[in-house]
Amino acid sequence: MPDAALAIVLHDVAPATWPDYADFVARLDALGPLPLTLLVVPDFHRQGSLADDPAFCELLSQRRAQGDELVLHGYYHDDPGPIPARPGEFVRRRILTHEGEFYPLTEDAARRRLASGMALFRRLGWPLDGFVPPAWLLGEGARAALAETPFRYTSDPAGLIRLPGFTPVPAPTLVWSARSAWRRSLSRRWNEHRLQRHADAGLLRLGLHPVDMRHAASREWWLSTLQRLLSRRRPTTKGAWLALQA
Repeated sequence: MPDAALAIVLHDVAPATWPDYADFVARLDALGPLPLTLLVVPDFHRQGSLADDPAFCELLSQRRAQGDELVLHGYYHDDPGPIPARPGEFVRRRILTHEGEFYPLTEDAARRRLASGMALFRRLGWPLDGFVPPAWLLGEGARAALAETPFRYTSDPAGLIRLPGFTPVPAPTLVWSARSAWRRSLSRRWNEHRLQRHADAGLLRLGLHPVDMRHAASREWWLSTLQRLLSRRRPTTKGAWLALQA
């Protein structure tokens, strides 16, 4: 499959999470030129704005110059609102994740938060190509606000989504839940199954998270799986791959 591609996607990139990633990224860099897609959070968990850490901003700018893609990934990456009353929302926002920032927002609130993120990216000289909502959760208000922005695409677990029309482009993802031993054991089996199921996918995404880097089981699985995939897939960024699709 000469056209088969691979996107290495690092979620939740911020000054507070980069120490988790640093050694792993160095190991990836040692494998050769591997463009990464970095999902950047402007103020991760309200711990401090990127604008207050010029050294980290410069690091990201250097990585972009080397071929990485910088994607806006929410703004705060948290969901501190009240406990949802409806069962479906409770599962999405409190069982599966507590970080679905753009799911409960009204259109006006989402528009303001998107504007803040875009302003920061523009100030740093970073392009506005992709926006990925935290936990891949996008409520109706945020969806309407996102359609008004200059972003070319967003994404969900199933694939990339062209904007402003929200046209889906299939691109399956591998992702771990590494917070506990039983989750890591289940994740290994689940992702091996998905590797077989999506062997013919045009683009396969590897969705890594900071918590994955804190456990040898998940960290080493990502590295060994990447090395396996590189023998038959070319590495690219999400935005670069989407630009080549009809």
